[in-house]
This record gives sequence, structure tokens and C-alpha cells, in this order.
Amino acid sequence: MDETALFLHRVVADMPAEKRDTIRRLHDRDAVFSGKHVLVVDDDMRNAFALSRLLSDRDLRVTIARSGLKALETLNTATDIDLVLMDIMMPEMDGYEAMQKVRAQPKFKNLPILALTAKAMKGDMEKCIAAGANDYLSKPIDAERLFSMLRVWLYR
Repeated sequence: MDETALFLHRVVADMPAEKRDTIRRLHDRDAVFSGKHVLVVDDDMRNAFALSRLLSDRDLRVTIARSGLKALETLNTATDIDLVLMDIMMPEMDGYEAMQKVRAQPKFKNLPILALTAKAMKGDMEKCIAAGANDYLSKPIDAERLFSMLRVWLYR
């Protein structure tokens, strides 16, 4: 077994950096988060802060927007947003309208958007998906479910 492990280590060590990184990420579930930038859109600063803290603890960079309008402004100025966590119920511009405006711009066609809502009623998920969300989570947020979804949507 020692010889096999040594052989495999040498094989991996001789691989290009990109391939070694892929193998490393297979063994580290949170490696996909490293250096990723998430835009948290929520008008309730307590929710935004709690989400920001949760995400930062996993090596994600976080920017907070307090409304759908601010989210659009942020997306149009920041070029490195990898994913958006969009609250649905907000004043000024709700999450549905914000997602529709984001999706109307071709440059955001592939930007993952996860809708978050405390108003979890029958049909809400379908309404969020129709407005442009890639996925949906109800509040209060289950952290493990959130990170599981983030792994899926941030893996590239």
C-alpha cells in the first residue's frame, strides 16, 4: 500500500497545476468557495449580516445590497460577482422585479441567482424560477442546505 500511495502521489505531483487543483477540490468540499464573490440582496440588515458572517466563515467574499435597485447598481459596477442571494420581499424593488431586470441583460444570462424568502407558500418556488432564479431557499435559512446549493451553483 505504501508503494501504491507513493506512486499515486508522484503521478499527482507530476500533473499540471489545474489538474492537481481539481483533485484537491475533490477532497475539500469547501474549496469551491475560495475566492468566490457573493452578492447578498436583503433589506433587513440583520439577515444580511447573518448571511454575510456565515459566508465569510467559508472563505467567500460578500457584498451587501439593501434593495433590488442597489443590487442592479452593484452588478453593473462590480465585474466579479459569482452568485446572487436575492431576498424576495423588499421595498422599492422586490426580488422578482430585480431578477427579471438582471436576466434582461445578456451579460448576466449565466449568473446563478438563489431566491430567498420568508414567505414560503405553495407556488412561490415556481414564481421565483419564472422570474429568473436558478434555485430557491425558504427562510429561516438552513446553513447546510445553503452551502450544498452554493457548491452546486459555484462549481465551474
